[in-house]
Amino acid sequence: KPDWDKLMDDFKDSKHGLVADVDCTAEGKSLCDKNEVKGYPTIKYGDPGALKDYEGGRDFSDLQKFAEENLGPLCGPDNLDLCDEQDKKMMAKFQKWDLDELDLSIEENEEKMKKLEAKLQKPIDDLNKQIDGLRKKIEKEVKKGENSVAKERKAQGYKYMKAVAAAKKPKAAESEGEEKKEEKKEEK
Repeated sequence: KPDWDKLMDDFKDSKHGLVADVDCTAEGKSLCDKNEVKGYPTIKYGDPGALKDYEGGRDFSDLQKFAEENLGPLCGPDNLDLCDEQDKKMMAKFQKWDLDELDLSIEENEEKMKKLEAKLQKPIDDLNKQIDGLRKKIEKEVKKGENSVAKERKAQGYKYMKAVAAAKKPKAAESEGEEKKEEKKEEK
């Protein structure tokens, strides 16, 4: 948060970019809902009508670099010089509409987008269900394999083989050491 506050301070007098924070639990809740803020802290940037998620670093230098490179004037009614020809034509068309027409069209388009997003989400949800089913199958097979290995180890006495081998090793090393001493004596 201190880095974000420092960035807000750096941009407080900017004529082209706004760096701000919003309390999504209080008076900013409707703004956060509109922009689909689901977790905190969330950083969004871009056109106020179509904000994008920020995925970069959270320290001051990363935030500052991103802001300097990405915050600034955008194509819009006040910056037609930043628009391409197609955007200028679209802007000219909408400039002729009254505010009620614009609000109605925005509302209709938002409804269409929600329906389209829901339609596109369905196959993703179906695939996620398949993935969950496969994960459960994998877990079942892993457990089955582990149980088979454990059963075979028990049948073969593996645990006891290791215990007996571990107990014999110090004795074997001890007797091997005595044999070497005997060999040295004989060589002399």
